[in-house]
Amino acid sequence: MHNLMQNWPLRVSRIIDHAARYHGNRRITTRTTEGPISHSNYTEIRANALRVAEGLNRLGMGRGDVVGVMAWNTARHMEVWYGTPGCGAALHTLNPRLFPDQLVYIINHAEDRILFVDHDLIKVIEGIWPRLEKVQHVIVMTDAAHMPETTIPDVICYEDWINSQSGDFAWVDGDETDACGICYTSGTTGNPKGVVYTHRSNTLHAMCAQSPDMLGLSSRETIMPVVPMFHANSWSIAYTAPLAGAQMVMPGRDMSPAALYEMLGFGVKVTAAVPTIWLMLLQYLEANQQLELPDLDRVIIGGSSCPRYVIETFQNRYGVQVLHAWGMTEMSPLGTVCSFKPEIMELPEEDRVDIQETTGHPPFTVDLKITDDAGQSLPWDSRTQGSLWARGDAVVGEYLKANQPAVDAEGWFDTGDVATMTSLGYMAITDRSKDVIKSGGEWISSIELENAALGHPGVAEAAAIGVPHPKWDERPILVVVRKSGAQPDPGDILATIAKRCAKWQVPDDVVFLDEIPHTATGKISKLQLRGILKEMNYTLSANA
Repeated sequence: MHNLMQNWPLRVSRIIDHAARYHGNRRITTRTTEGPISHSNYTEIRANALRVAEGLNRLGMGRGDVVGVMAWNTARHMEVWYGTPGCGAALHTLNPRLFPDQLVYIINHAEDRILFVDHDLIKVIEGIWPRLEKVQHVIVMTDAAHMPETTIPDVICYEDWINSQSGDFAWVDGDETDACGICYTSGTTGNPKGVVYTHRSNTLHAMCAQSPDMLGLSSRETIMPVVPMFHANSWSIAYTAPLAGAQMVMPGRDMSPAALYEMLGFGVKVTAAVPTIWLMLLQYLEANQQLELPDLDRVIIGGSSCPRYVIETFQNRYGVQVLHAWGMTEMSPLGTVCSFKPEIMELPEEDRVDIQETTGHPPFTVDLKITDDAGQSLPWDSRTQGSLWARGDAVVGEYLKANQPAVDAEGWFDTGDVATMTSLGYMAITDRSKDVIKSGGEWISSIELENAALGHPGVAEAAAIGVPHPKWDERPILVVVRKSGAQPDPGDILATIAKRCAKWQVPDDVVFLDEIPHTATGKISKLQLRGILKEMNYTLSANA
């Protein structure tokens, strides 16, 4: 007997169909780009997504075509998110914070033919318009009253456009392995690389992300994705929330602590963002101590390592569980989440927080290993560091137009991270391979130093990097941004680090800057930071 079950391709259109059919009245609350807060639901999202698909089809879009979108987290973005693959095309998310040359490169490399753009971002596209090779139409995601003036010819008003569609349209059918979406890596060491997700990979990834040991999302909850939808496949939340039937709160453009706190007031129980966002929110709450977080149950923190201070403050002060997570654009992006296995629940609270500083364990569909420089697997003993490799059904196999595998002969993808593994399968990133500090033949984790420094009350942000040393090859120094009004003593900061790190790991110096540079995805740019120190002619002496 062979395959007596139904043939039911896993396409993302089925996710929004399910949400509309079985959770149609779940509310989608949006801070619109025009300013007011609006309300929608999954029934309306699906109806408008069908109009998007119909309109794109009439503009000639279908299987094999690519449609770009540059937009904030809004209900309109959700409509385009499902409408584009619903017409058979692939959706290419564009980060407005990228440098113009990078945007030109990825739009041309992906061969975007239509661009959806939020009205407040039209100037970004206007500035590069003459260099875009394939784009035929620009659709501005607003209504007629807010259409901006632009030099781009024949722009289309989104609301007028979808209202002109009949809505009598069926999703374009196809294979579950058709291209569904495209995200590009940040390109810090060269041109960005295109990762092409399939309908199947996105659907399976959303299902595993929903599971109890991962996000644990249900139809009884409201989630606010603070992480932008243009960042690493929206951390899958744009798929996982409708799949679960969860309500959504979309914060739009305003990422200020006050604005985010206001949006949390719409009954948000789950939210997700990079550590920088939560550091700013906690500082805002500290300055306004009458404010509480009565509805919030848990926060997912990823993108970079989460400081212990953030974990302990959320949990001890506000009763909010922290789920530390790790992933990559190349992994759709979920790799691990630090939920507690029974063995961890039996530990004392202090030891449980130690575990929460790791990035957790993988779900089914993700496999991990660590290796030495010769490619030999290393022990899972919590101490041995090695190169981190991953494989799974939502892990990249080949970059767009690369014409060569991104994996080894056994299907393992080199993440570029250095990590340890515990005997229970909890993984801890100790560094990016290009950022690890090697002093006197020993590795020092810059992440561990940074998180320890953030335990000092006067430190707002910290970055540890290795600088040349005449005796030890490299030694760590710490670059610090002070909290507003604080004047922390360098010795006190190093003493704070010494409480959690070995003496030989403690940085040799502290350098204060007004600002630490960040990449377009909000991560610390150590490449730019090294350039700043070079311009300062910074050096360490042999006696340091």
